[in-house]
Amino acid sequence: MNYPFLITDNQKINSAYRLAIANLSANILPFKDGILENEEPVIIAGLGYVTPWTRDAAINTWNAGGLVSPEVALNTLKSVLKNGENGYLIDGEYWDRIIWTVGAWQQYLYTGDKEFLKIAYEAVCNSLSFFERTEFSNELNLFRGPACYGDGVAAYPDIYAKPGESGIILFASRCRELCEDIGVGIPIYVLSTNCLYYQAYILADKMAEQLGMPTKYREKAENMKRAVNKVFWNSEKGSYNYIYDKFGGCDYQEGLGISFAILFGIADDEQRKSIYENYKTSPYGFPCVFPSFKRYNTPDGLGFGRHSGTVWPHIQGFWADAVAQSGRTDLFDKELIIQADNALRYYQFAEIYHPLTGEIYGGRQENGGKIAEWRAEPYQTWSATAFLRNIYMNLIGMRFTENGIVFEPAGSNLIKKLELKNLRYRNAVINIKLEGSGNKVKFFSMNGEQREPFIRADETDMLDVIIKLF
Repeated sequence: MNYPFLITDNQKINSAYRLAIANLSANILPFKDGILENEEPVIIAGLGYVTPWTRDAAINTWNAGGLVSPEVALNTLKSVLKNGENGYLIDGEYWDRIIWTVGAWQQYLYTGDKEFLKIAYEAVCNSLSFFERTEFSNELNLFRGPACYGDGVAAYPDIYAKPGESGIILFASRCRELCEDIGVGIPIYVLSTNCLYYQAYILADKMAEQLGMPTKYREKAENMKRAVNKVFWNSEKGSYNYIYDKFGGCDYQEGLGISFAILFGIADDEQRKSIYENYKTSPYGFPCVFPSFKRYNTPDGLGFGRHSGTVWPHIQGFWADAVAQSGRTDLFDKELIIQADNALRYYQFAEIYHPLTGEIYGGRQENGGKIAEWRAEPYQTWSATAFLRNIYMNLIGMRFTENGIVFEPAGSNLIKKLELKNLRYRNAVINIKLEGSGNKVKFFSMNGEQREPFIRADETDMLDVIIKLF
């Protein structure tokens, strides 16, 4: 693999970057499933797994996989599709399927591959239609289903742990009397999941535009945006609630949910400002859900739920991206260096960390009717690609569009010099030198010619870029 090399004047970032690239590389294995016709290299979820997962495939592609290994990312996205009676569909657990849309769109921005975009558009449209029929509430204008990362009951209030086992899916069968009659029917509406459905509508129309087809989802998207803000925004708390349901909901902070609300433009300027004034964090990073549910407390105060209170690096990555895009360099720098520290402490990007000790920690969750401590999986891919995302898209500031790369660095105070070499982008190879601090580009040149901070998608050959900031 021809990976891009990074050297900065911050040794901690350099070392963590090498670990992240090694982590990604180690989790590329041959695999055949979905619409892959032959066994091909794909990005698996981590060292503890032998397959991709739909949400991991999407997030790893979106973060960096589609940029540094576009062919492998393409295989990975295809491996979690299925070809049904009515065409392509996204496969996997029903609550994490729709995030595939975002990964597929990012893959197109990285590569310009319209043959894949045709497949993606069909899969997204068919999947949206399926979930509109089975999990959509016309009354609320929202989709039912758990959080896209939360397949364990430790992500949810006590009622959802009623079956006494780890998987949230068991609620649908063992507590059927509490479920809706249609679809899987778990009667839960989650912030992150509905943000993703909103973005899926937006991106489906963008796919249609690139394919020269009529758009059809704008009204549905706007209706969903209004519904998310109506149902989940909590003006007293100054942030979004996590869950809406018939059992009383949950006003906890969902890290992925508030990050997506910011990244997808669901939160307006005043809401973003309010979120930054009221967010909660921990000494070792931005927590997945805060606080942890009380049933996971221990007498020593060190017990946290597997999916609540703990630090998941992929969620840290989205939060760091969200704050960087909002101009909060202070918050971005804080989260990026915590990501690096957590990884370097154990020489790996683990799945989960303890919020108070920084140790690799799987958290507590139901198992066989009891609550037990779980294992944190080692060398988790989306933890590593989350760090790469923050390097490429924020430290360097690459924003991938249909027409090329716009450069909007976050203005980090962690570095003053950076070199990225051997970055493949479509038909070009890019070498970047960046100097200075601040988030304004005062000088940008490519192959010796000063120009606007933009690389066109049709550029070819070797591109030597110099960026100076102030």
